[in-house]
Amino acid sequence: MVGLSLKASPPQLRRPLLCGGSGRAVGVKRIRCGIAEPSGKPAPLGQKTRYNDGIFEKAFMTLFARKMEKFADPAASAREKKGWLYDYECFVDVSRRVMQRRSRSQQQQVVREVLLSMLPPGAPAQFRKLFPPTKWAAEFNAALTVPFFDWLVGPSEVVEVEVNGVKQKSGVHIKKCRYLENSGCVGMCINMCKIPTQDFFTNEFGLPLTMTPNFEDMSCDMVYGQAPPTFEEDPVSKQPCYTDLCSMANQSSSVCPKLQP
Repeated sequence: MVGLSLKASPPQLRRPLLCGGSGRAVGVKRIRCGIAEPSGKPAPLGQKTRYNDGIFEKAFMTLFARKMEKFADPAASAREKKGWLYDYECFVDVSRRVMQRRSRSQQQQVVREVLLSMLPPGAPAQFRKLFPPTKWAAEFNAALTVPFFDWLVGPSEVVEVEVNGVKQKSGVHIKKCRYLENSGCVGMCINMCKIPTQDFFTNEFGLPLTMTPNFEDMSCDMVYGQAPPTFEEDPVSKQPCYTDLCSMANQSSSVCPKLQP
């Protein structure tokens, strides 16, 4: 088992290693995520992918949304949901209302509190004992991410990466992030997902994680075992709004206003 340095070099993505089934390219395992598109793949950029969410996916959406609801801006109008279960649009709507009237750090703190509220007491300490920052722990968590978070981010696959000179299967490539696609908001992606998730794994669980969203195609690469850069050193800190997609976009600003302190 190879230990990982917290001063890891930038990850080098390799081809996916999990084997596929009959008729698929060797070396790739395609993850089904309830995509309703005829192609079975995420829709092209500029189009919103259709999903067939089942009770399992909606249960997770409802759990997270209800935890976040108490932090949502009460003055903002909420999207009407059908029944007691939240669909994905309602889940994103709650996230958007949480973001409103909060600074970058306040948004990230809310996500941290929500994540902690979903864990039993002492869970972070137990995680650190079970999953010290080793190659095995990084690979194991990457493998878990693919099936358990497809409801949140869409289809993904485990890929080989290089961390501090060591090749390991601790990368996850998200083909087109469902959260970014549905929100159309750079600030929500960075403040409500990327930064707090990195921080939670790195500082609460003790397992470094770097997430690198690609705002050109809405894909994202996660690398377990790779220490994230500071916000100021991260290229995302200079990312402009999706002016054609985000209802809160500031077209006169060169950087998304939600990325300001």
